[in-house]
Amino acid sequence: MGPGFCRSGKLSRREEDDILPVMEPEPIMPMQRSLDFLKLTFVAAAMLCGVLAAPAIVAAQQPYKIIDRWKVGGEGGWDYLLADSPAHRLYLAHAMRVDVVDTQTGKLAGSITGLHGVHGIALDTAGKVGYIADGGGNAVVVFDRATLATLATIPAGTNPDAIVFEPATQTVWTFNGRSKDATVIDAATRKVVTTIPLPGKPEFAVVDGKGTIFDNIEDKSEIIRLDAHTAKLTAEWPMTGCDGPTGLAFDIAGARLFPVCGEKKMGVMDSKTGKMLATAEIGNGPDAAGWDAAHKLAFASCGEGVLSVIDAGAPSYPTIETLATQRGARTMVYDAAADRIYLVTAEFGATPAPTAERPRPRPTAIPGSFIVLVVGR
Repeated sequence: MGPGFCRSGKLSRREEDDILPVMEPEPIMPMQRSLDFLKLTFVAAAMLCGVLAAPAIVAAQQPYKIIDRWKVGGEGGWDYLLADSPAHRLYLAHAMRVDVVDTQTGKLAGSITGLHGVHGIALDTAGKVGYIADGGGNAVVVFDRATLATLATIPAGTNPDAIVFEPATQTVWTFNGRSKDATVIDAATRKVVTTIPLPGKPEFAVVDGKGTIFDNIEDKSEIIRLDAHTAKLTAEWPMTGCDGPTGLAFDIAGARLFPVCGEKKMGVMDSKTGKMLATAEIGNGPDAAGWDAAHKLAFASCGEGVLSVIDAGAPSYPTIETLATQRGARTMVYDAAADRIYLVTAEFGATPAPTAERPRPRPTAIPGSFIVLVVGR
């Protein structure tokens, strides 16, 4: 069919009147037969367009559910997840190691060990090298993605947390939670290029692929913008009604940032102007967010044990689903190629007593109970 043929599945009243049977007794002339045939063809084509479009609409409206659980095991807590769709791998920051799961089998493919408290993981654009924010080691660990062997250890700031690979400049950026700065590393030389002071404690970061980086500043309740080409901080944007942002998702095409915050809120911010556009209702204790560009859905994984699904294609940003997951499943990643959401959690024991270093301690994960929850439709 040519462009515009499936203009609409609904005909105007005039078009409906035109295709009614001709009741006059006079003979139908050849020209009238041709017109009637074209009109009926248009109706059939419109109906066909509706039928073809229906599966996509239905798919977008189907509720999410937990379709599998992959047992990983091991000990300790966890942080960021990262999906490598082409390689069918899922990287899990798991205490003193990075576990790598084969997403086709759900089995552990290997681990990167000898670390000191892992936070974020990033991958280069060439498909060869990965980078780990080793928070306890105050370093970035470079590894071979084929063998999972360690290639280099690069000093960073204090407690590197979020880490991203910036493709336009081929640099690696770590956002250091305790020193409140960002370390910029040249991927080719594996040397630190510069360190950029930040206005507060950084959390999740995202890139637009063209040299702009955004990061949540948790203790200031703001989002900052950085220029990777100049290695400069270019904007600080406060978030009204979205306190203590942690996770961050990015609709690059729509220029919208989705930070998840305290008080059961997800913010919506214009990434060009820093204007807060809306807030959406989510579960309690979020720590990560995701974005599905195909269906215009934003996700928030919440520690209380729910996954909140937001319709970002609707002006009011309604919460269209609250999926029960499991207590502690506060971090997630969305795999667009597989249309799957991966979350991790474990069973818990007692909560330790507060200390000066850990005033709000989390309950202890029971050894061997660490799992991946696979969510799909």
